[in-house]
Amino acid sequence: MLCVRLLIKLRGVVAVTAPGTEVRVVTTDPAAPIDLPSWCHLTGHEYLGRIEGGTDAAPERAVHALRVSAGARNTRPDRPWHLVRESGEPE
Repeated sequence: MLCVRLLIKLRGVVAVTAPGTEVRVVTTDPAAPIDLPSWCHLTGHEYLGRIEGGTDAAPERAVHALRVSAGARNTRPDRPWHLVRESGEPE
C-alpha cells in the first residue's frame, strides 16, 4: 500500500485504538521508512521502527510498528498529514 492510502487507513485505526497499543503496518512503499516516522512525529504517536522478519509475505513488504499515544494530535481524515486545530479547523 502506498503511503498516502496507508496514512489515511492508519489514521482511522489509531483513532479507535487504545493508547499504549502497538500497531504493526505492512508496507510496500519504499518511502514508508521516511513517511511513517514523520507522521508519528507530527501526530505524537511513537514510531517504534521496522520489524525485521515481521512478515512471511513477499520480500518487498516491510513491517513497521508504532505505539498509539493518548495525547496525539488530530489530522484531517482526507489528508492525514495536515493537523486539525482543536476548533476542528484545518491548520
